[in-house]
Amino acid sequence: MAIVHKTRTQLVAEAIRDKILSGEIKAGEPLRQAALAEELNVSRIPVREALLQLEAEGLVNFEAHKGATVTSLSADQIDEIFDLRALLEAELLRHSITHLTNRDLLEAEAILADLEDAVEAGDSQLATGKLNTEFHNKLYGRANRPQTRELVAVYSKNSERYVRMHILLAGGINTAPEEHRQLLQLCRDKDIDGACEYLKCHILNAKDGIKALLLKIEEDA
Repeated sequence: MAIVHKTRTQLVAEAIRDKILSGEIKAGEPLRQAALAEELNVSRIPVREALLQLEAEGLVNFEAHKGATVTSLSADQIDEIFDLRALLEAELLRHSITHLTNRDLLEAEAILADLEDAVEAGDSQLATGKLNTEFHNKLYGRANRPQTRELVAVYSKNSERYVRMHILLAGGINTAPEEHRQLLQLCRDKDIDGACEYLKCHILNAKDGIKALLLKIEEDA
């Protein structure tokens, strides 16, 4: 396995991203560069670069005279982000599925087992983040579509807060394991149309659950 060397900016971006995705830093809260630099024991330069990177991911917003703040969760944003994910990820799967090897499928099943164990153990951070992404990426791994992969990575990061909300608050923790198992079986069967359609439904069902939850939160506010 290749060793991945991360820059200081990447490490700072990961630390701030985790604080936002876990809810430690709430929507609308200011992100003070001096305080973050002191907490993370770095200069302000990698903090500013990291915040610009997180702005591109949709997690941070820069406003005149106000600085950087955490973006608010919005029902309006969800349609576009999840509709694009459904289209692009189905396209990746379509180009990958016939080239998936038995080893790929076994590795996807192993990741899924780890994901289910993490969910059972109540490890919501791991279960809804890294392992979920790894499972999907394993199924897309044989698609020779690097530009599509880049776009999917961007939209996946943009939607990660919403995905965690779906898993933790909108019932996704009960439906995701069974849906992942079904998707994996369709890939084993090389059922291209069936797998792509099921993947779209998997993503769009999550969208509907999150939208309903957000609208309820907005009504109760």
